[in-house]
This record gives sequence, structure tokens and C-alpha cells, in this order.
Amino acid sequence: MENPSSRIDVVNICTEPRPIDQGHVYVRAQSGRWQRLRRLIGWGLMLLFLVGPWLRWNGQQALLLDLEQQRFHLFGITIWPQDLTLLALFLMVAAFGLFFITAFLGRVWCGYLCPQTVWTFWFIWIEEKLEGSANKRRQLNKAPWSLNKLVRKGGKHLLWWLASLLSGFTFIAYFIPATELGAGLLQWSAGALPTFWVAFFALCTYLNAGWMRAIMCTHMCPYSRFQSAMFDRDTYSIAYDATRGERRGPRSRKADVASLKLGDCIDCKLCVQVCPTGIDIRDGLQYECINCGACADACDQTMNQMGYAPGLIRYASESQLAGGKTRLWRPKLVGYGAMLLLMLATLVYAAATRVPMALDVQRDRNQLFRETPEGWVENTYTLKLSNRTQQPQQYRVRVEGLDGATWRGADQVWVPAGESVNLPISLAMDPYLLPGSLHPLRFVAGHDETAVSAESQFFSAGR
Repeated sequence: MENPSSRIDVVNICTEPRPIDQGHVYVRAQSGRWQRLRRLIGWGLMLLFLVGPWLRWNGQQALLLDLEQQRFHLFGITIWPQDLTLLALFLMVAAFGLFFITAFLGRVWCGYLCPQTVWTFWFIWIEEKLEGSANKRRQLNKAPWSLNKLVRKGGKHLLWWLASLLSGFTFIAYFIPATELGAGLLQWSAGALPTFWVAFFALCTYLNAGWMRAIMCTHMCPYSRFQSAMFDRDTYSIAYDATRGERRGPRSRKADVASLKLGDCIDCKLCVQVCPTGIDIRDGLQYECINCGACADACDQTMNQMGYAPGLIRYASESQLAGGKTRLWRPKLVGYGAMLLLMLATLVYAAATRVPMALDVQRDRNQLFRETPEGWVENTYTLKLSNRTQQPQQYRVRVEGLDGATWRGADQVWVPAGESVNLPISLAMDPYLLPGSLHPLRFVAGHDETAVSAESQFFSAGR
């Protein structure tokens, strides 16, 4: 309750309307340990999201998913299309991590980490500051239009739009350098495509967090539908202890519960009023529940004021509610955990053994070979060297497997950080040293610490 007292006013609590009114959910503000944790995580994630594009590393944006140049900059690492295995492994780690957490703790991702939840509670916080508590918001919506209503509603939507534009700009700044995008938007020179995407994601944020809210969780999010496949009797989730709570009924704090044959639930409906999706957790496990813990905090507050033990609504497994114990070592959880560790180990190994440069060889497609004025046979190649680090590098290039070849062109190249450089070279051989028409060879590039190689062939007329 918002104003704790030494005695529960049963009539006022029980007659308060349900949070759903004509499809709109009026979420009542709630405090408590789970809400403090949720707010701490939510504001932390929001801060990381907003600050991310402005972080610098070696003079450039630390987090940049440059789709135009087909490379991702992640602090000191540049990921190229050839490194998509790392991205695939990372996504597999994230997937099995989500499966493991869901099998263990239910939908805590939805309640504490999901961007939809974080943005929704951010918008609700703005709404509460301008329109007041849930009851005041309901009354304001039903009231006729006035200057006060216009100012409050207009101010709320203005702040929603500003927050949405900030969100849209920040999201696109992970794909276009933040300084370049910001300067372009301020000077009206960003171009139609970047401007469109900023406006598009701003509109999505405004609609999802401001208007749709729980609809995203209950009707559009696929996770809420297939989560049941990961649940079992030992999955921890927000649950109502019906054995302890039933039969429900209002009573005074000093009432003899045994004589009234009532359970601990006083039917105050606070658990329903604080639920962001407007469900009644006492009806059992429902796919709309996002495990945010708001109902548990509200119920603990009421139990404390009534002098009852907390935990009528709590994180518990079905086995616990039935009087048994939760099995942590069970096939499903162990399987998800094993796959998570396997994928994580594979990702770490792939990242640790990743070579910080790449070499590709392209032959001259116009002709296999040509004869020089000296009568030698010459093949032309283009070596593409990619620097995957965040520091400029100088690489030395050589050829192996073709004894007696004359190298024509530069044998050292300077490659900027995160860039690629094409190096045209040619190899010439005395035809009397070439017994056949096709000769395999290998180009080697790098320096003493790191080197990479690429296979190719040398063609001649043969003899």
C-alpha cells in the first residue's frame, strides 16, 4: 500500500477498481525488494544503452556495427564477414543462456532484462510524474477535456516523444557513427535513409512502450508462447500459495482467522493492481505473467501490516507449493547448462585462436600468364590484406613453394586499423625451371608474431 498504517482499511482496499479499464492497464506504483532490484537493473541497462555509442577506443567509436563497410567494431576487435562464426556462437550462447535461465527461474528475462519491460516502466515513470497515481490517471482519462488535462496529457506525450527520439537516435548510432549521425541530423544533412530509421525506431518505441505495453508481451512476443516448453515442476516462478492463502476473505487485523476459517489472503487485490499486464496471479501460472515480482512485493507489504508471515506470493516451484523440494539437478536444467558451457567454451576458444589479420589472393582473370621481354613467364596476383585489429599494422609478404621466382612489386604494406589494402604483385620464372604447366604455391603475410597464408597456383606453358 502507498500509505502504510498500523491497521488495514479493508473497505477502501477491496472496493478499489481493477487495473484494467476498457483495455487500458493502470499500473499502481509499488515498492519492495524485487522492485528495487528491477529498477536498478532497468536504469543500469538504460544507461549502458545510452552511453554505448559514445564510448571511444583508440580514437574511434568502441561499439559500431558498420553494415555499410561490413564490419563490426567491438572495442579492440574488428569482426569481418569471415568471422561470422563468432557471431553465430555468441547467438547460440545467448539462446542456451536464455533457455537455462528460463528453466531455472522462469521468465525473469521478461521481468528484469527485456527491453520492452525496461522501456515500458520508463514510460510509466514519466506518466506517473505528470498524471499521478493509477487512480488519478484513471480519473483524468474519464474527466472532460480542460486546460489541466491538456497540459498533463500534452506534457506526457511530449516527453514520450523526446524519450522515443533519444531511443531511436541511440539505436541507429550503433550502426552509424554517433558523432556523424548527430551532426547530420542537427544540420539537416544526414540523408533520407538514416533519418527514416531514426524516426521509424522512435515511432516503434513510442507505440510499444507508450500505447501497446502489455499487448506486446501477451499477443506479439513469441517467447511468452513457447516458454511453457522450458517449464517443469521445479522451475522457480512467481506463484500464489493457494494452500496457505485459501479461503480468501477480508478481515480486521485482530480477527481470529481460525474461527473465520479463512486463509492468509485478505483479497485486497493489490497483487492485481500492481501487475503490469493486469492479471490475477492467484489464478495460477499464466503466459501473461512476466515474473517482475511486483505482486510479491505488494503481498509482502500487506502480510507485514496484517502481522502474517511474508511469502504468500513468492518465487517458488510447483514442487515447493505441493510440499516437496525443488530438484536443481534435473535432466532439462543439466542439459541446458551443459550446452551453454559447451557453446561458451567454443566461443572463447574461437575468439582466442582468431588470427588478427586475413589474406585473400586473386589471380589476374584476363590471362593465365604472359611472357616478359626477357622470355620469362609471369603471373599477376592481387593480395588483399585485412587488418582486424584496432591498431595500424605493417605486414611483410613472401611466397613459398616456388623456388627461383622473382618477386615484382612491394613486399611490405601498411594497413590502417580495421581496414583492408589491395597489393598488386607479380611473379616471374625462367621457363626452363618449370617442368609442368601448373605449380601450386602459397603466399604468406604477417610479421614474426603472427602470420597467415593463402594457397594459389602459378601457370606456364610447360615443356
